[in-house]
Amino acid sequence: MMGLVAATFEQLRRRFLAAALPALIMCTVTHAAVEQATPTLPALPTLAPPIDPLAEPPVEQLTEIVVHASEPRFVAPTRRDRIGRIWAPVFINDKGPFRLVLDSGANHSGINSHVAEALGLPLNQSRHMLLRGVTGAAAVPTVRIDSFTVGDMEFGSSELPIVTDALGGADGILGTDGMSERRISVDFRNDQIIIMRSHNARAPAGFRTIPFELIRGNLVAVAATVGGIHTTAIIDTGGQVTIANLALRRALESRWSQIKTQPDQIEGVTTDVQDGDAGRTPPLLMGESDQGGVVEIRYHDMTFGDMHIFEHWHLTEEPVMLIGMDALGLLDTLIIDYRRHELQIRMRDQD
Repeated sequence: MMGLVAATFEQLRRRFLAAALPALIMCTVTHAAVEQATPTLPALPTLAPPIDPLAEPPVEQLTEIVVHASEPRFVAPTRRDRIGRIWAPVFINDKGPFRLVLDSGANHSGINSHVAEALGLPLNQSRHMLLRGVTGAAAVPTVRIDSFTVGDMEFGSSELPIVTDALGGADGILGTDGMSERRISVDFRNDQIIIMRSHNARAPAGFRTIPFELIRGNLVAVAATVGGIHTTAIIDTGGQVTIANLALRRALESRWSQIKTQPDQIEGVTTDVQDGDAGRTPPLLMGESDQGGVVEIRYHDMTFGDMHIFEHWHLTEEPVMLIGMDALGLLDTLIIDYRRHELQIRMRDQD
C-alpha cells in the first residue's frame, strides 16, 4: 500500500462496505502494460466518469454507476452476440464510484481524460508515462491523485497515466499494482466482482483449481494445451479476444495441417492497429486431472499475429496465447488468488 488514508476517506470506505459490496477489484494484463518513462510513484487503479462524480452522491447507491445500454453494472458474461467485460467500482479523491475495466495484463492503473476533467485534475504534459498495449506503445500525460480506493485496497498519492481508450467504454483501467496477496472473484452469473485480501482459502465445492505462475511481473500464466500443443496461456481480462503468437500457429499447422483463417485486426489500448488472422482451433485445455480437474473452453476463433506485446515480453519463440474475455466470459465464476497462485474456476454448466 502507498500513503496514508485520511479520516474522511476511511468514513467513505465504511459506508461503501456497508452497501453490501465487499471488496471490489482486480487486475488485468494484455492491453495495457504501463511503464514509467521516468521514475515516479507506483500508479494505482484508474477511474472514469459514470454519472456526475463531483456531485458526490450517496456512497451506498452503487447504482450511481451509469451504464449506457442494457448491460450489467459490473460483470457481463460472454454471449453469442456479445463479448463479456469486467468492471470494478473505484473511488478517486473520495469521488465516485467510477467504473474501471479489470485488466489482469496491465501493471498499472489509468483513467481517461473525461474522469480527469470531472475531478478537476490538470494533465501533466511535462511528465509522461509509457503506455504499452498489445499492438503498440505511446507516451501519455499523467495526473496526480490524492487517494484511490477499490475493495479493501487503499492507496495514497500517486500518478496515473491518461488512457486514450478505456476498453469497452469504461472510465479507465484497473491494473495489477497492489494485487499481491489479494483474491479476485468474478461471478458472471450474479453480476458481481469482489476484491479482498486472500485468506489462503481452498476452492469452494464444485470448483476446479489450476495453478499459475507470475511471469514478466504480474502476468498470470498457466500451462495449457490447444490441439495437443503445449502452450503458455496468459489470463488477459482486459483483452476482448483471444490472441496467439505465430509460434503457436506454426505448431498447430504442423499437426493439424493448414488452419483456415480470415483477415482480422487487433486494436490495443494505444489505438494502434495490427493485422492478424482469425481461425477456428481445437478447444483450450487448462489444468491436470490429478490437480483438481481440467477446464475446457470452446471459444469462437483465435487470432494469430506477430503482436507488439509478444516481442516486448520476449515471448515469440515458444507457443504463447492471451486468453481474452471471449473465452473467460464463458465461465460461471473466475477466482484469481494471488497468494495461492491459483485459479479457481466454476464452469457455467454447473449448478
